[in-house]
Amino acid sequence: MLTVLDYLPQGLLEKKAHELHEILSGPTLIHLPGLKANPLFVSVLLHGNESTGWEAVRSYLTENRTLPRALSIFIANVSAARKHQRVLQGQLDYNRVWAEHPSEEGRMMTRILQQMKAKQVFASIDFHNNTGKNPHYACINCKQHDFFQLAHLFSRTVVYFIKPDTVQSMAFSKLCPAVTVECGQPEQQYGVQHAKNYLEKAMTLGKFTNQPLRAEDFDLYHTMAIVKVPEQFKISFNTKNLADINFDADVDKLNFTALQSGGFLARIDPHKNVFLQVTNEQGIDVAQRYFDYSNGEIRTRVAVMPSMLTTKEEIIRQDCLCYLMEKIELEEE
Repeated sequence: MLTVLDYLPQGLLEKKAHELHEILSGPTLIHLPGLKANPLFVSVLLHGNESTGWEAVRSYLTENRTLPRALSIFIANVSAARKHQRVLQGQLDYNRVWAEHPSEEGRMMTRILQQMKAKQVFASIDFHNNTGKNPHYACINCKQHDFFQLAHLFSRTVVYFIKPDTVQSMAFSKLCPAVTVECGQPEQQYGVQHAKNYLEKAMTLGKFTNQPLRAEDFDLYHTMAIVKVPEQFKISFNTKNLADINFDADVDKLNFTALQSGGFLARIDPHKNVFLQVTNEQGIDVAQRYFDYSNGEIRTRVAVMPSMLTTKEEIIRQDCLCYLMEKIELEEE
């Protein structure tokens, strides 16, 4: 399933994400040499419709043929990228199979981890996009100094989470400092430039320093829960097409916005027992803690800050409606 190369195939850097299938037969790991031997690992297209990471990598490599350190690039879901889809029907999500998952995809990720451990990987960056309106931010799974440094190179907005625990950054965090960077929506050229600039900084980073970062340098958030819409409920973002749960057309404007207790999220069919599925880090259903369903509306019971709200139903069904966060202080584990 995985092709491993130690060179860039001819013409690869000329291809956009949806064209990579013309050269690559599927998931491909490319090891390139650099002046420093310990490689930076970069993963792109774990979700096929999130193209910013690949655009940044190909732009960087076009301009830099001599690399300051070795670079290992995992070009993941080539077949989904061809169709501009997050994941093809019947496929597993490539960013949910990194914890010794009992599947062909899981075995592929284990093989990648083994190779990068043998190469003494320096750091790992997983590039992603959002479908909703979100600021650019970095995610970490360990509150350690080198993780904070790597994240801060990308953004002062940092999110700490431990669920889901089958993602790429969680697996690599056992080998090296690892981050997931969220680069806005894929069609935004600013996101490509930001991602490319970040890649340049990471490639020229000689080592992680012992100088602690200051709390005022960060806006640090902790993901407390994931919110999903149960399959039996229909959803709408159009007031003309009422459903079981009716969101405003611009509900994603609430991302990284502090909602106080009583904050409005959606209108619901008052004749049905409508609810959202909310699961905390321990896998416990905590929906009643966070949401009230009175008077035909969904409102918050406590102060929360959502992230990754989207108006794309396909993404909601494949992944989730949003995450719920709280702001926390900078401190190392």
